[in-house]
Amino acid sequence: MKRLLACLVLIAIGVALDKGLWEVPREWDPFAPLRIRDPVTPVTGWKTSRLNGDREGCLAALERLPDSSLDYLALEDYTPVPDCPLTNVVRLNASGVAFNRRFVASCPLALGWLMFEHHVLQPAAREHLGSPVSRVEHYGSFACRNVYGRKNARRSAHATADALDVAAFGLEDGRRISVLEGWQHEDERGRFLRALHRGACRHFATVLGPDYNAAHANHFHLAMGGFGACR
Repeated sequence: MKRLLACLVLIAIGVALDKGLWEVPREWDPFAPLRIRDPVTPVTGWKTSRLNGDREGCLAALERLPDSSLDYLALEDYTPVPDCPLTNVVRLNASGVAFNRRFVASCPLALGWLMFEHHVLQPAAREHLGSPVSRVEHYGSFACRNVYGRKNARRSAHATADALDVAAFGLEDGRRISVLEGWQHEDERGRFLRALHRGACRHFATVLGPDYNAAHANHFHLAMGGFGACR
């Protein structure tokens, strides 16, 4: 009986689509262009991953963001340091937040940040702290080095500007929440930071925080590449 009912529902949906009586919502349509502010669905991650090697598609997704506060510049491919060429990168000056300094990011990293900012960062700030985030402090994105600077280690995601290390958040009401000072607390600061860590794992391939190791005690490592982890 349940199978028959499910089949009838699917048939009805198919007929509705065929007759133009119902359209698949944009956020559920795998072939509709990604829009950063659309609700996140199981299809969103697939849409985002399709843009990893698509320069024009990724930049188009940034352009579709209806927010004048987004300030970025698409850069030509270049090699700022020998052995570390940068391709498909942008300079992110500001988004819905101000940064302590502008930074170069791969377009997928910039897109991941904007998804994180809209769907995780600001909702968590309002829920746990009662004030939106107005400023983000980071330690940088591009660094031509291996993981932990070790000579024989694999290349870091920072070497391709595919990672951003975020240290603290400034709120509109004047408060400052740092990863180093807030992570271990059980108050609203800790709940906010832990919500960010969990949420970041939906938008970045690798997320490392204070519980990973001592090297990350004071920041979140948010990367589009790397070995893939949420720790």
